[in-house]
Order: sequence, then C-alpha cells, then structure tokens
Amino acid sequence: MFEMKQLPFALNALEPYMSQRTLEFHYGKHYKAYLDKLNELISGTPYAQMNLEEIIAASFKHNEDKAIYNNAGQVFNHEFFWRSLSAGGAVMPSKEIMSKIEQDFGSYEAFKQEFKSKALRQFGSGWCWAVEKDGKIDIVATSNADNPISLGLGKPLICVDVWEHAYYLDYQNRRLDFVSAWLDNMVKW
Repeated sequence: MFEMKQLPFALNALEPYMSQRTLEFHYGKHYKAYLDKLNELISGTPYAQMNLEEIIAASFKHNEDKAIYNNAGQVFNHEFFWRSLSAGGAVMPSKEIMSKIEQDFGSYEAFKQEFKSKALRQFGSGWCWAVEKDGKIDIVATSNADNPISLGLGKPLICVDVWEHAYYLDYQNRRLDFVSAWLDNMVKW
C-alpha cells in the first residue's frame, strides 16, 4: 500500500507565493484523497504488488481500470509536483539541462515564456511539464491524470499543477500569475 510522501518543506515555507492554507488543502486533502482511493482500488488485486509507474503503465491500457489509472496518475503527478517546488527560491536547471534549453529554445527566458503559454492554454484541469526526449527539452501539457510517462512524451524534469485547487485560494482565476510565481520563485529543477 502507498503512503503519503512527506513534503520536503513546512506547509508555510512557500509563502507568499503559495499559502499554507492552499498547501493544507492541496497536500492534506486532494493528494491524500487520490492516495487513499488508489489504495482502496488496488487492495487484493495484482496492482497491489506493483510500484506506481507500473500501475500507471498497466492500468492505462485497460478501460475497466480507468479509476485505478486516474488515481495512480494523480498520486504520481502530485508527488512529482512536490519535488518540483523549492521553498528557498527558484532552483535553476543543471548546466547540462540549461545548455539543452538554450539550444532548443534560444534562452531560459524564451523557455519560460513558452512554458507559461502552454500552461495557460491547457484547457481545464491538468499539468504542464518540461520533459527530455531524444536529447531535447520539450514542454508538454497533459489533461487530468495523464503524464509524460503514460503518454510516452519523454522523461519528466519538472511539472506544475494547473488544476484550480493548486492555486485558486491564492490566485483565483489567474493561472498565469500562479505559473509565473512558480517559475520565478518556487521551481526546483
């Protein structure tokens, strides 16, 4: 059975960019609900013996396991998002990744603008990711519980949650402001 991953920072450590109240709901309610539901759904099934990525890959192929896929995907995506957050200010990409970003986008600023654009264009609920595939950096948006692993879009490097529960208490309907604050102050490569 899966257990909640501990946040690598205190609940108030992302203020003023993400409030303690937002994180209490996001981490303590939304993420926990996906994890609890996943554990309930896989109990007594072959999925109970798999790791999270194996569950995502196996359940993605079976419509009858869509609820398992959705909850496993949300657990994975949230855990990846927690690792993409820095409480001590933005943590820039490694020199190797930065070199690829500059090669593929021209500059880190151009990358950020494209990332914001894709995050903003994601219709409804979802995620925006920076991925590495075939030695190149790309930016992809995914809906609902989908992620680059299940869709074969590359190795995820960072992601931001653009479901409204990730930002609504602090930013209301201003998704762009949230994504900008994340890229400028909270991103952790």
